[in-house]
Amino acid sequence: MQVSLLIKEAKHGSAAAQKCLFDLYAPKMMLVCRRYVKLPEDAEEILLDGFYKFYRSISQFTYQGDEAFQAWLKRIMINECLMFLRKRSAFAVIAETHADDIPLPAEALSSLSTAEILLLIIQLPVGYRTVFNLHVIEGYAHREIAEMLGIQEATSRSQLAKAKLLLQKMILKNQPDHGSRQSK
Repeated sequence: MQVSLLIKEAKHGSAAAQKCLFDLYAPKMMLVCRRYVKLPEDAEEILLDGFYKFYRSISQFTYQGDEAFQAWLKRIMINECLMFLRKRSAFAVIAETHADDIPLPAEALSSLSTAEILLLIIQLPVGYRTVFNLHVIEGYAHREIAEMLGIQEATSRSQLAKAKLLLQKMILKNQPDHGSRQSK
């Protein structure tokens, strides 16, 4: 069934259309939520809250294509994740001493699966993870991130740099034969 038709029916209160939309988009939106929160049960709660908010505001949505719809739904989920983190006072800007970039060989990253990369991102401290997701994955500018999180733009840049550095360290740590590859 076409997404546009499902949205039209969901706007008229069709539970079947709402369930179809949920079934169609929940897996993708769950991945979005998991990038922001560590615990799967928290991500599930956020997902359900996000869909509830989506259904409550669907009448305001004007369908302009599947991509626009998915972007709107994703934005709701990201906002729900950020609200969840604020409520739990989980968002914290973490200070770390300055460290130089560690060279990361291309094969170190290419040998990781998407699931392994997601697990590494989830392990980042909340502040790092949040800024990394918003900037690298979602494409927000540091100015926008600063506004969304109530932090300075420089803090957003710093958190991103530290997140990247920590991810590099984590990737290298998961590559036990890195030293032997480097000497070849």
